[in-house]
Amino acid sequence: MLAMNQMDRAFMEDADHVVDLRSDTVTKPTPEMRQAMMDTDVGDDVMQEDPAINKLQERVAKMFGKEDALFVPTGTMANLIAVMSHCHGRAEEVILGDGSHIFLDAQGALATVGGVHTRQVKNLPDGTMDLNEVRAAIRGDDIHFPKTRAIIIENTHNSKGGRVVPLSFMKQELTKEHGISVHLDGARVMNAACALGVEPIDIGQYADSISMCFSKGLAAPVGSALIGTKEFIDRARMLRKGLGGGMRQAGVLAACALVALDKSVPRLHEDHKNARRLAQGLRDIESNMVTSDPSVTDTNMVVIHLREGTNMSRFMKAITKVYDDETAVNGSKLLIRIFPAGPMNLRAVIHYHITSADIERTLKKFKFVCDLIDAGKINVGSSGIM
Repeated sequence: MLAMNQMDRAFMEDADHVVDLRSDTVTKPTPEMRQAMMDTDVGDDVMQEDPAINKLQERVAKMFGKEDALFVPTGTMANLIAVMSHCHGRAEEVILGDGSHIFLDAQGALATVGGVHTRQVKNLPDGTMDLNEVRAAIRGDDIHFPKTRAIIIENTHNSKGGRVVPLSFMKQELTKEHGISVHLDGARVMNAACALGVEPIDIGQYADSISMCFSKGLAAPVGSALIGTKEFIDRARMLRKGLGGGMRQAGVLAACALVALDKSVPRLHEDHKNARRLAQGLRDIESNMVTSDPSVTDTNMVVIHLREGTNMSRFMKAITKVYDDETAVNGSKLLIRIFPAGPMNLRAVIHYHITSADIERTLKKFKFVCDLIDAGKINVGSSGIM
């Protein structure tokens, strides 16, 4: 990943335009956010005296129909604190999907930091799990086993290409039957609400705790919220301090999050529309080198499938390169910044800074590179020299 970033920077001076599709975390604060940071009053949040943070916590708690909320630096910390708040004894575990962000991309922190065992159930293509498999994974009262305390659901689902987990799955009765909690990893839960056409409370009613991120898709620079009952958040606040997440005059960050709720959330449908346009445009390119499926492009992520047998490293070099003759063909030179998402897949993430014009430029660039590959001018096969 670092090598790809360095390679991208080498081409930046040659490009007329840069379209950064690596993640929706690359956004920069909007002018309104920067002004809010200047104007907001601040206080010591560890002492619960920061007015902007208090306002943000009250607002998101109400949005999701819960009693309280806690502002934390990152989504990783929010999820770790949530699990540690649900599992506050020894020999306890959570059930989660084998493709979940918490399991794959958090350094195993639930175990290494939280001392919590994880039990994985296969994630289905839409981000759900087979409820029969979940039921079978719940531990009974047996001294040989860790005790199941919570099930984690991720919505939208990152590794499944931003798929929206339907409310019909969220409202399963399994957890009530067994007296266990549900934690929603809702880093992009506002994208889920937008795609479903519902309010956050309609999703939140099916979870005991929720994490949401302000810097993924909402363009704020820093921060997440953990949401739940007052008792749950009281424990979470203590854990936040122990994990080094107690911030002082952090209202300047909460001010950005408040702007994000007012300004970024109402425009998420634009990101979803641009994502579907990109997926459809890639499908329409007259080449079997790349394709995508708009029917499963639920939110702001687009999974791009490469032809079987493609050398990912070579294709990445080809698509992220700026070519001298691009201007003659496409009218300008474009640098695309994008990451792989598997052996034969790329993931493009649409966000605040990506316009409809950027989508059209990106499609032209993909076609330009595919034409070069199909003409034999670039070798991206498993063998040969590029």
